[in-house]
Amino acid sequence: MMLGLIFTAVAFVGIFLPVLPTVPFLILAAAFFARSSERLEGWLMTHPRFGPMLRDWRDRGAIPLRGKVMALCGSTFGLGLFIGLRHPPLWQAATVAAVMVTGIVYVFTRPTA
Repeated sequence: MMLGLIFTAVAFVGIFLPVLPTVPFLILAAAFFARSSERLEGWLMTHPRFGPMLRDWRDRGAIPLRGKVMALCGSTFGLGLFIGLRHPPLWQAATVAAVMVTGIVYVFTRPTA
């Protein structure tokens, strides 16, 4: 239950920070609550804002188009910040970009909710 609460708190912070995703942390929280607290799992799964996304993910592994676009924009913004503020060597920038592209490919190959 403690991990579920921690992931819920991190997801809450992600609502306000554009580079921190919200829904993946809620998915993890729901998974931990499913094993520890039916009440908290039910609260997440029936939440008016996040419940539909969590149910789509649980039922079909689906991600809403808006979520996919936000993931792409957030990753692009984050990579831009990394390169613009840090001026990393090419190999570091390429490594970070490769990890981000891998994540974006995964997101865009999931069914659309």
